[in-house]
Amino acid sequence: MNDPRVTIRDVARAAGVSPAAVSKVLNDGYGVSAAMREKVMHAIAELGYRPNVTARAMRGRSHTVGVVADIRAPIVAQVVEGVQEGLRDSSLDVLLAPVGDAPERQRASIDTMINRNVEGLILIAPTLPYTALNTLGQSIPTVLIGRHGGGRHFDSVMDDDAAGAGLAVEHLAGLGHRRISHITMPTGRLRRPSVLPQTAREDGYVAAMRDHALEPDVITTDFTEEGGYAGALTALRRREPATAIFAGTDTVALGVLRAAHELGLRVPQDLSVVGADNIPVSALPQISLTTIDPAGKLNGSTSARLLRERIDGRLNPVTYAIAPSLVVRGTTAPSGSDR
Repeated sequence: MNDPRVTIRDVARAAGVSPAAVSKVLNDGYGVSAAMREKVMHAIAELGYRPNVTARAMRGRSHTVGVVADIRAPIVAQVVEGVQEGLRDSSLDVLLAPVGDAPERQRASIDTMINRNVEGLILIAPTLPYTALNTLGQSIPTVLIGRHGGGRHFDSVMDDDAAGAGLAVEHLAGLGHRRISHITMPTGRLRRPSVLPQTAREDGYVAAMRDHALEPDVITTDFTEEGGYAGALTALRRREPATAIFAGTDTVALGVLRAAHELGLRVPQDLSVVGADNIPVSALPQISLTTIDPAGKLNGSTSARLLRERIDGRLNPVTYAIAPSLVVRGTTAPSGSDR
């Protein structure tokens, strides 16, 4: 049980450091060595010391960062896990605001976070206008995940979605596929849709198809399993149906697999399928989906590191692109294979 009578001076004495050094560790101050942090945290654990949360708030620090995300996207869980890992050796906790993709809901959640005195914000795939994000970044340390383009007053961490699409096309074309369809989603009401992951992914797909002298075939639908199902039916009921489909997300790919099953097509003998996001369900043996891994946890931990730097006073914007990788499983095979 924690002893409420233990003071910061007791911790300092036990750790062999000054009270100021203990405060610096507790406040996640800049320049704290790993050895000092370890000594102080060991003394805190031994003595059962707990900082006075109310007093800390009155001094202007909440030791909380806000994460605003559309939790309907399965990859968000991996990203948030990465954020938590990136904050593990700090005094910062995570306050998660689950929202949809509507800009007004995102704005309302951000306002609530700011009213709760969070020290910084991590926005996962925000759909707010660029001007609103830049204004926000001027008022509070802000890092965006999954939004291309960067900004003057916030940091950006993103997967290289165009490169990921190129990996998918390169893999499928290398297997001999010529009719490769891509299922994407609408770009919404943004004036600059090029900042969205799905736009970068589509651009990468189109460029890679042309590099292989192939005709692009883009089908726009919702990024849901139902959307993938509907998009696949469009691609597979044509006079010259697709022999391979690159789905915009793994969830979309699940809908593609369902459509193939209903049409009596075997995967991968009759149809190859590649997803994107590498969510846990994709690795299940009964699915075994070939997919693009965007390193969701790395996106999260990198954004946490950048946010901590901004909280410590860095002002210059940083844009960080993470290279994706191709995970080959059981849903892709040479065109016309009968294994």
